[in-house]
Amino acid sequence: MRLVLSLAFAAALVACGDDAVSSGGGGSGQGGVPASGGNAQQGGGSEGGANNGGSAQGGAGGGEAELTLEALLERLRADFDGTMIEESFSHGFPVRVVEGRVVVSDDPTFPMIAGDFDGWTPEPLTQDEGFYYAVVPNEPNQHYKLTDGTTYVADPWSRSYVYDEFGEMSVIDLEPPRFDRFRMVGLGTSSLDPRTVRVLVPAGDASHVLYAHDGQNLFDPEAIWGGWHLQDSAPPAMMIVGVDNTPARMDEYTQVADDIGSGPVGGEGDAYADLVEHVVRPLIAEHYGEPAVVGTLGSSLGGLISLHIGLTYPGSYDFVGSMSGTLGWGSIGASTGETMIERYQAAPLQPFTVYLDSGGDGPCVDSDSDGIDDDSGTDNYCETAQMLGVLEGKGWTEGDTLFYVHDPGAPHNEQAWAGRVDVPLGIFAAM
Repeated sequence: MRLVLSLAFAAALVACGDDAVSSGGGGSGQGGVPASGGNAQQGGGSEGGANNGGSAQGGAGGGEAELTLEALLERLRADFDGTMIEESFSHGFPVRVVEGRVVVSDDPTFPMIAGDFDGWTPEPLTQDEGFYYAVVPNEPNQHYKLTDGTTYVADPWSRSYVYDEFGEMSVIDLEPPRFDRFRMVGLGTSSLDPRTVRVLVPAGDASHVLYAHDGQNLFDPEAIWGGWHLQDSAPPAMMIVGVDNTPARMDEYTQVADDIGSGPVGGEGDAYADLVEHVVRPLIAEHYGEPAVVGTLGSSLGGLISLHIGLTYPGSYDFVGSMSGTLGWGSIGASTGETMIERYQAAPLQPFTVYLDSGGDGPCVDSDSDGIDDDSGTDNYCETAQMLGVLEGKGWTEGDTLFYVHDPGAPHNEQAWAGRVDVPLGIFAAM
């Protein structure tokens, strides 16, 4: 017997892009009134530890500042890119120095700064050797933006940020809940391209951490189809780590190569699983302490790679979620690879809970007789239903270690996933 949860029933049970890429940026208004917290970075693609949710280094770092302004400027003059990346990881911008906090920019388009500390009256940045900077007061909860006097944009290097009606807002040492950002993650430590990692830091101690894919679509209100708005549905003690995709998304989120019409693509899933396990997770543990209960979640190809990560590191994750997962990948082209359905069929029962869902509908047909029901249906409904049957047969327990939701007719986009993501989040939170 298959467990099929309606959305209403599933929500009650847990009560006790296509993944196209967002290109959202800063808002055009000054946003002078503090409110609640993406990065204008554009990605690509078509389609336990310490129980501590706050960070000893959250925002731009605590403790006594020993770095002087002049010492920081000398390092920036000698190696701007290297210093920006180093300080971004170690302390976060604005960097704390003896004289205050230092905002740094190399964008001459916005040569001024305005914020709570100056009553939102634009003041010019100081020009130096190929970059601009400003020293602002070392006071917490100060909101600010860069500006040309008309348009206001968030500081792309700020560690902490929130969103308000004007878009992204940079903040100095904001108390959680807040968003933190780490740029160029994986540079020099992974074979894959570096990327931004975003963290929804909850108030108080975090009991759960969820590593989610397509990070630029998870929080930003300007994301495609409105994004997921995970900040609105996240349980209060859950930290969510959004790992941005890159233009190589189709390669990174797939376990084997497949041919979708223009030759073989994909197959870098092992490298991406390694990036999450050996680069992203240690980064989170270093800055926040990784909560004890760990999960991973994604949609479409992000759902596929979540299942791959679970199978690659089965002892590292308590929860694996796939929303409208592209589970027929590997059987699309004439020369097929091994699908995730086949991999789970061949593997023993795993020690993690699985959540599967889709919208769409059947009928489900295997017209090319390759064993995968991916030749009809919409929103990966047929492949997901087939995977459900495989997991039931392997010994996952309905309503305990296996959950399935079908949202009949729902489309394949962020709006649909946002509409039902509270279900997997609730299941994960109850673990």
